[in-house]
Amino acid sequence: MHGPPLVGWLLVALCAATGAYCLLSVRAGAAGERRAARGDALMGLGMAVMAVPAATLDTRPWGAPLFAVVFATGGLRALLLARECAEAHHLHHAVGAFAMVYMALAMSGTPVGGHAGASHEPAGTPLLTGLLLVYFAVYVVRAVAGLVPVMAGPSGEAAWADAPPRPGWQWRPELTNACRLTMGIGMLAMLLTL
Repeated sequence: MHGPPLVGWLLVALCAATGAYCLLSVRAGAAGERRAARGDALMGLGMAVMAVPAATLDTRPWGAPLFAVVFATGGLRALLLARECAEAHHLHHAVGAFAMVYMALAMSGTPVGGHAGASHEPAGTPLLTGLLLVYFAVYVVRAVAGLVPVMAGPSGEAAWADAPPRPGWQWRPELTNACRLTMGIGMLAMLLTL
């Protein structure tokens, strides 16, 4: 990733922790939950690798094509799964995967220091970057709204919109939603460094 090294390392830590949690969740839940957890784990761990500051790990010339192939494969798989079932997470995984392909290819032509001289030429297409920024900003706002407790009931008592509790920390839906929120914020940060 190009940009301030501190931001890169914070993203590495955040995305690696998110990806590790999702990887642990792959063994739990129903088939649809496991598929979604695999997609989340791929995105989280892939984002962690891509967020490593470029001055620390210069992956040229092999990095961009490798990332592009891995994430394009994940995006195509998510699109195929979206055709089979009507879960919104599959389309989101496809958008996220193709955004990662876009970022990998856009950043492959940028010098390791992030920019040459005082002027900073944006990598990638500003219009596509802007559309992706809007998509992930809306996703983050919706994810935050999903984590906020819902006021329900005629008496005005606060009721949480959780699924019924299941044993084990891997099945906690609020943790899964928090991980997706974290990855959405990570995508915003990575897109802003283009």
